[in-house]
Amino acid sequence: MLSDESVFAEEAIAPETLALNAEIIARLSALPDQWSEPPHVIREKRRRGLGPFPVPPPSPRAETVTIAGPGGPLPLRIIPPPPEVRPRGVYLHMHGGGWTLGLVDGQDDRLQRIADNTRLAAVSVDYRLAPEHPYPAGPDDCEAAALWVAREGRRRFGPVLTIGGESAGAHLSVITLLRLRDRHRMRPFHAANLVAGCFDPALTPTARRWGSLKLLLTTRDIAPYLAHSVPRFASLADPDGSPIHADLCGLPPALFSVGTRDPLLDDTLFMAMRWRAAGNRAELAVHPGGCHVFQAFRFALAEASLARMDAFLKAATA
Repeated sequence: MLSDESVFAEEAIAPETLALNAEIIARLSALPDQWSEPPHVIREKRRRGLGPFPVPPPSPRAETVTIAGPGGPLPLRIIPPPPEVRPRGVYLHMHGGGWTLGLVDGQDDRLQRIADNTRLAAVSVDYRLAPEHPYPAGPDDCEAAALWVAREGRRRFGPVLTIGGESAGAHLSVITLLRLRDRHRMRPFHAANLVAGCFDPALTPTARRWGSLKLLLTTRDIAPYLAHSVPRFASLADPDGSPIHADLCGLPPALFSVGTRDPLLDDTLFMAMRWRAAGNRAELAVHPGGCHVFQAFRFALAEASLARMDAFLKAATA
């Protein structure tokens, strides 16, 4: 787990990381409040590159397969390994965006990298978004995609099955693992890659105390995300929405990645400890100065984190 507490020290943050964080804060502070517009408008702006994250070019290998979902046709965006490489399995991916704003093609570069480096076909779920489709629409779609991967994906791409996502996508990944275990008596996934997940919608201390600093995600941002996506939770302790409260026994090895300048830092620290306490293997990668999902930016810290993920997926599925 975490062997060196010095990663939390200010002096551990590289100048390049400090400069990027300052640039992000300055840029986002100069923009209008994103919640002054409805979610569908914000999504379109993000698609045009006007959001907080850079928009990568679409992968030339990407294709869309549509399966039957609980709410109708469910698109899956598939990026296979290079044509000359035989795939050995699947990386089932859930994108982030607060269950509200994410784009299924918004991380093609990172998913193509995984396909190239691990020989796993990346299958990203275009799940239904809130507020148009509140809970349980998103988790239901991810559950359906996982069942398809466990049957058809294994036949098409190989027997090694992995799962993962960023932010809300990490949350949905854990919910999916729990649903397959509890509803279907299935444990088909060999590894989980969980990046800066929101595992406690009641808000952990770092999320509550972060405040208004516009380094990608603020405390105020989290409330609309939750209001849009989980208004029907009977309780914020319901494991189907708050996996921090779940019985985590029998889940696959997981890599938990987060930066020290992320409001969801405690979510990762707490969940990684609970993962291990349940008897599962967990690796924890805490990156000095990294903002929320800093892996979306091109700089040295992101490269180090992405390389760690590639190595984990390869080793966990060897």
